[in-house]
Amino acid sequence: MAPRDLSIRELSDRLRINDLLIRYTRAIDTKDWGLLDTCFAPDAHVDYTASGGIAGKYPEVRAWLSKALAPFPITAHYVTNSIVELDGDRASARTLVQNPMFFANPDGSLHDFTVGATYVDELVWTDAGWRIARRVEEAGYMQGTLPGALQIPK
Repeated sequence: MAPRDLSIRELSDRLRINDLLIRYTRAIDTKDWGLLDTCFAPDAHVDYTASGGIAGKYPEVRAWLSKALAPFPITAHYVTNSIVELDGDRASARTLVQNPMFFANPDGSLHDFTVGATYVDELVWTDAGWRIARRVEEAGYMQGTLPGALQIPK
C-alpha cells in the first residue's frame, strides 16, 4: 500500500512544529526567556528531572532555567530525528537532543560536557500557533562530567 499524500494542513503543521522545536533551542541557547514563552502553553507541565533538573508548571521551570543556565556562557542545543504524530489540534513528538554545554570555571577556563536526551512532547494548537503543553525529558547519555564547582539550583 502506497503512503497517502499529506494535506496542506498536515504539511503546515509539521513545519510549524519543527519551527517551534528550533525556536525552543534558540531561546534556551540565547537565554531569551521572552522567546521561550512562545514555545510553551502558559500552564504546560515540564519535566527535566532526567538530567538533574526540576518538574513543574512552566512558569516555575522557566524561573529555574534562568538560574540553572546562568553559569553557562555557551550552550548549543541540537534537535533532530523528530517523530511527529498529528491529531487535529493536538500532536505528539519524540525528538532527540544533543546539548554541548560550557561552564565558566572560577579561573576563567571553560569546562565542557554534553548531554544527550529525548524530548517527549505533547503539543496543542492555540490562537498563537503550536505550543508545548507537556514536555518530559528522557535520559540518554552524558559525555564528560559535570564540573565540580557547578551548583544547579532546585
